[in-house]
This record gives sequence, C-alpha cells and structure tokens, in this order.
Amino acid sequence: MIQVAQASQLTLYDVEISGTMGFSTATLLISCPDQQGLVAKIASFIYTNGGNIIHADQHRDEAAGLFLSRIEWQLEGFALPPSQIETAFSAIAQPLGASWQLRFSETMPRIAIWVSRQNHCLLDLLWRHQAGELLCKIPLIISNHPDLEAIADQFGIDYHHLPTRKNTRQAHEAKQLALLQKYKIDLVVLAKYMQILSPDFVRQFSQVINIHHSFLPAFVGANPYHRAYERGVKIIGATAHYVTSDLDAGPIIEQDVVQISHRDQVSDLIRKGKDLERMVLARAVRLHLQNRILVYGNRTVVFA
Repeated sequence: MIQVAQASQLTLYDVEISGTMGFSTATLLISCPDQQGLVAKIASFIYTNGGNIIHADQHRDEAAGLFLSRIEWQLEGFALPPSQIETAFSAIAQPLGASWQLRFSETMPRIAIWVSRQNHCLLDLLWRHQAGELLCKIPLIISNHPDLEAIADQFGIDYHHLPTRKNTRQAHEAKQLALLQKYKIDLVVLAKYMQILSPDFVRQFSQVINIHHSFLPAFVGANPYHRAYERGVKIIGATAHYVTSDLDAGPIIEQDVVQISHRDQVSDLIRKGKDLERMVLARAVRLHLQNRILVYGNRTVVFA
C-alpha cells in the first residue's frame, strides 16, 4: 500500500524536522521482505536522480523476515519534482513487495487535539508548539466538556464542545469526523480524552495517537493508578500509542517510567504520572511529525 502525505505548503522553516537548516527534504519509510541488494537499490534510485542522502537508518526483523528503513534526502538538485517521485519509485517498490510512505518536509501536518477535563497534556503540547518544538498547525480542539475552552481562546484555536450522551455515539462521532474533514486534519492527538473511539471511527480515521497512564500492557483501561497502588508496584509508567479498534492495544510509540515507594499514595502516583504523560506524549507527537515511526503489524520501529 502506498501512502503519500497530503500536500500543504509552508516555508523552509520546517526543515528543522530533519535537523538540517536551509533546504527541503523527502523522507521514505519502507518495509519489505528481506532480500539482497535492498539498500543499493534504494540508494541508487536517489543517487541516479541527483539526490543527496542526509539521513539513513535501517532495521532487520529476523523473526518476521522484514527489512525496514528510513531514508531522508535533500530535494535541492533532485531531478524529479515531488509530484513525480511516487510514480518513479513505485517501479522499484512493487517488485520488492514493499509497503512504503513518502513524506516531504514542506508538508505542514494539521493536528486536532482532543481533551476532556484534564489540562496538563493539552497545555504542554500548546507550549511546545508555541516554542517551535512541534512543527505543525493546530487549528482545532475538540472536547466532551466545556472546561478547557479558555485555554483554546488563549492560544487562538477553535474549540468545539461535543458532549457525549448514552446511545448517541454514532451521531457524536459523525460530528467529530465532519470537523476533522472541515479543518483538513491529518492527525488526532488524544491528550487525556477519556472516551473510547469506536472501531467504525478508527476505520474512517486511523491516524490517532493516545496517551495512556500506565506502562502498557499493564493496567489497560480505566483507573490504572488506583490499580497500581492496590497492586503495590514499584514503578508506574505512561505509554503513547496509535489507536486501533482494540482498547489500549495499538502499536506503541513511546514509553517511560518513574519509581515510586511504599510512602506514595494514589495522589502521589497521579502527580508523578502526569509528569510522565506530558513528556511521553510530546515525544511521540514529535516523532510522528518528524516521520520517524514505521508501523508494521502491531509494532513500530522508531528511527530516533
């Protein structure tokens, strides 16, 4: 399957994504059955078209027999315009049985942040975005509560309050999907959005990152800090993952942990956990924006 990022223009300010200032780049994420000559074939395609490779990384999953790679090259002087690279590269990728994505640094992703009542992850993402750490546009915040609208107003972002009610999920998600289409959203970030997305929603919009307040696969679902306290664990964690139709079971992007002691109460676990949630979610979103995540099956390779 070939996926090409939606085109949305911005200036060369975006090249900080690759850590190289002053030029635009293309990034190829590819996975295919492992075989001889793969690196040479991909590098030759870039070289023969006048490209200069600035980042290259690869991984071999021996159990799956897969070759996975991320290659980024400079577009200045490249013989093919971005609109023609997909067609040209497909002649190489198809015989390899490859799945691949082609992304361009001049594409500015558009993010919608979904929240409930907790503000710590929302504020952290907005501060990082304001500081230039997250290179994207954030035109939309959706919430099932009105509590955080003042924050959206502070940052000049449209806020849509869509309250959830029993037996109205289908109509509720239809409104959410309509807003995503209206605002041309590329990625949804669930920043403590305490609702479960239906399998039907995920089928229609699959680019969703969630932050879960435990070190998955431990303590799936609600109230993980309370269950961790009852279990007497010595570490707690946070996990950022892509959302699938299976609850808290999507491909994991980023995780971290912090130690706790017998002196910590549930309130201490929650306080420490919030710090982790902010950092883990921000790192996951940044990795996604930098096109460093390759999903295969229910796993990820993160070319950090």
